[in-house]
Amino acid sequence: MREKKLTLFSLAWPIFIETALFMLLGIVDVFVLSQYNDLAASSVNAANQAISITTILFSTVSTASAVMISQYLGAKQEKSASKIAALSIALNFFTGLIVSAVFVLFNRPILSFIGAKGKILSLSCEYLSIVGGFIFLQAVLTAMAVIIRNHGMTKISMYVTVGMNILNTGLDILFVLGFDMGVTGVAAATSISRVIGTAVLAVVLFKKVEKPSIFKYLKPFPLKDVGGMLKIGVPGATETFLYNLSQLVITSIVLNFLTSEQLIAKTYVQNITMFFYIFAISIGQASQIITGHLIGAEKTNEAYRQGVRSHRTALVIALTVSVIGAAFRYPLIGLFTSDSTVIELGATVLLINAALELGRATNLVLIACLRGAGDVYFPTACAIFSNWAISVLGSYLFAVVAGWGLYGLWAALAADEIFRGALMTLRWRSGKWKTKRIVKENQ
Repeated sequence: MREKKLTLFSLAWPIFIETALFMLLGIVDVFVLSQYNDLAASSVNAANQAISITTILFSTVSTASAVMISQYLGAKQEKSASKIAALSIALNFFTGLIVSAVFVLFNRPILSFIGAKGKILSLSCEYLSIVGGFIFLQAVLTAMAVIIRNHGMTKISMYVTVGMNILNTGLDILFVLGFDMGVTGVAAATSISRVIGTAVLAVVLFKKVEKPSIFKYLKPFPLKDVGGMLKIGVPGATETFLYNLSQLVITSIVLNFLTSEQLIAKTYVQNITMFFYIFAISIGQASQIITGHLIGAEKTNEAYRQGVRSHRTALVIALTVSVIGAAFRYPLIGLFTSDSTVIELGATVLLINAALELGRATNLVLIACLRGAGDVYFPTACAIFSNWAISVLGSYLFAVVAGWGLYGLWAALAADEIFRGALMTLRWRSGKWKTKRIVKENQ
């Protein structure tokens, strides 16, 4: 019964909606505050930079648990899957508590370190002390959503995200524009929506998926499973950290060498293309779930065919969206500005971006499939090399040395995605990932 439900479409479309709404959640906070006070909006943006770093910690556990749970379920080892579920919730909960304590006690030095000053610093501290204090809920929410998704119930986490967005938006408007609470109002709205979202997801998890008694599997504490989770999760977390670091280096190149018009065009293009690759993200996450189940069931040939189909589907969608984006490139950039120079720059970049999206779609889907199969080290090594050798170095060479400016920057980013995409395609077709199965024989 379970395998019938694990189709790409049935899993991917709820993840697509959930991902889109998750992106909008932060945008709503900033938008509502922008109607109240520009400094307040900037302060939330600064605080969110600190908060975003913590997601790397939480993703270490959630990435590993996603792979292990799906493979155990595919192998019909439900008890082992339940133990990993309990372990992931516990680890994220205690890690989240530590992070929450750090944000409450040290929010001012943290925000000063990332550059917040004056009024923005005081407002950022106000926001971070509240939202950061409840960040452990986000950690638990992430862990529970991963468990539910890997049981094939992607609609449930989508419904919870929809509810959280509606509640957060309503409370933002009420607290900020109604009660004049400013940053405190936005922080309270975000925290309340997370409290309710976590509570609802917990009820669903322990009624429809698991039983509260799963925590008995943590006695004695399964240190061996923790080690297994770290082996899977740390490479992905390292890749994410180094990718973010490479983006900071690229940003410094951009800030120092590009014109103001190029900087503005870059910002607008990134905001537009963010919605281009949501499709590939959702297909990738759905493919990882399916691949994990199939690998757990030792159906490697079926997993291979599923990966190929998922990749082709993502490429078709990426190509379609990119062509539409290229066709309407002038009106799209024109939504943000009337400056003819910026519009011309952005429109040209959207043409170059078509090549980038094909590479990005390949990476998002095939890396997810490889991860679902337990092959985590090869994609990480390739990503680290490509990010720094092609994306960072190429950005400097093309944008600055060659004098191509924004076009050179985008050419380097596209080259990075295409190069990695080629490596991931070769890796998937080689079948070497078939030997990386994590699940052992029934214990």
